[in-house]
Formats: sequence, C-alpha cells, structure tokens
Amino acid sequence: MTFQGGGPLDTGNVSGGGGGGGVGRIALGGGAGLVITLIALFFGIDPGSITGGAGTGTSANSQNSSEIDAQIRSCTIEKANTDDICRIVATTNSLDQVWSEQMRGYTPPNTKIFSGSVNTGCGAATSATGPFYCPADSTAYFDPTFFAQLKQMGGSDGPLAQEYVVAHEYGHHVQNLTGALQKGNRMGSQGPLSGSVRVELQADCLAGVWAYHSDKGPDAMLEPLTQDQIATVVQTAKAIGDDTIQGANSNPEGWTHGSAQQRVRWFGTGYESGDPRRCDTFATNDL
Repeated sequence: MTFQGGGPLDTGNVSGGGGGGGVGRIALGGGAGLVITLIALFFGIDPGSITGGAGTGTSANSQNSSEIDAQIRSCTIEKANTDDICRIVATTNSLDQVWSEQMRGYTPPNTKIFSGSVNTGCGAATSATGPFYCPADSTAYFDPTFFAQLKQMGGSDGPLAQEYVVAHEYGHHVQNLTGALQKGNRMGSQGPLSGSVRVELQADCLAGVWAYHSDKGPDAMLEPLTQDQIATVVQTAKAIGDDTIQGANSNPEGWTHGSAQQRVRWFGTGYESGDPRRCDTFATNDL
C-alpha cells in the first residue's frame, strides 16, 4: 500500500480513451517508454514495425473508452492500492496537490488512460509508445499495460515505481509551464548533452520532488515512504536508462533519456532536496 485514507478521488481531469488511429509523430516529452520507440517517433516511423507490436488498432485485451471511463469514475483511494487505473488517478490527485503548493501559477494537466491506441494533439499513438506527455493538448497519456512491460525490462511494477512513471510525465507538464520543454526541443533530440536528455533528467528530478512532498503534511495522500519503496524507483530508473536498454554497445551520441546512473542521480536530487530549483539540468554539463 502507498495511499492512505479512504473515499472518492477527483476524476475531473482524467478520462478514458482508446481506438484511435495509427502512430504519428509524437513531440518531445515522451517519458519512460522504450528508447527505441521514442527514437522511431522522432523520425516519424511506426514503432510497431521495430518492436513487433501492432501499429494500428487495439489489442485483443483492450478496453474501449467507455469501459475505462466507468472504471475511472468508480475509483476510490482504497482501490488505488490494488488497481492500476485507480493508482494512476490517485497519483494525479497527489501530484496536483503537491505542484499547486510548489509552483506559483500551476495549472493541472489532463490525463487520458487509454487502451490499444489513441489520438492526441501530438499525433496518434499505440500502447507501444509507452507513457508520454503531449504539450499540444497539455495531456499525459498512459496505457496501464506498460507496467507489465516495464517489469519485463527489468524495472519494478511496485506501486511507487508505477507512481514514479506518472510523476515523470507530470514533470513534463511542469516543464511545459516553465518553458523548459520548449527550450529542450530547440537543443536537439539525441546526444549526451542534448535537449532531450536534459528534459528527461529534469523530469526525473521533478518526480523526485513530488516523492519528497507526497507523504508530508496533514493532507498527504501517501503513507510515509520506505527505503524499500524508493528502491523500486531506483530499480526502474536503472532499467530505462539509455545505456541499459541499448546494452554494451551503447553510443552516447544516440541517447535521448540519459544513462541509468544519471536517471537515478537526478531522481535522487529531487527526492533528497524536495526543491524544484535543484532540478536545473540546463545549467550544467555535468549531467
């Protein structure tokens, strides 16, 4: 368990989706998804043709948007401890609570929980895309089946690890509000010091800031976090580092998200300080 208390969740900014078209070009801001998928998306290639996944349509086990919507509306804090969709919803509630306190002028993003495929302001996407944030429609997109895929990649499917994925995408929304996302887009999509790597590492740091504040104060939604729970985030951050995914022959010139060590380091910077000002990955080349 990570969430404490009981009662309904605020679902006003969360909706279900699914059944959209094939994959188009997704803007910078893809989160913890497969690096190979993100590279494909940068060049307008259907990632399904690379990963073996379907490029269009929905999976055999997919839910339609009305089914997902019904599940979202039934979510409670209690269900968030056992149900992936409700855990996403509860995490968005916690994130909005924390960021409204930490950032002047914060406005919540929308969140769409989809199955199979979805149309977005940045183009169409499928489950193969992984979680991502679209700045064009200020929406974070999640297909819950990604969590099982993340575990296959060597990450954790523990509750806090899943919440880290959501917090990372919300980090991109914070960047969209501050202008950091736009700055990163102007600095290139590949390379160890590229805008993409700086954006992704900063989003990890901002996820750490959320984790620091998520269990503090009388209205905190999360129970006190344990070191074992933090370890599941570290495990996940390592699993989705560029060098981990690309293997022994990893070439930093092709990086889009940063190394495993960098991702862990920047999450830790945010988590240990709780200060978003410590997350300025654009102010240093020591990433």
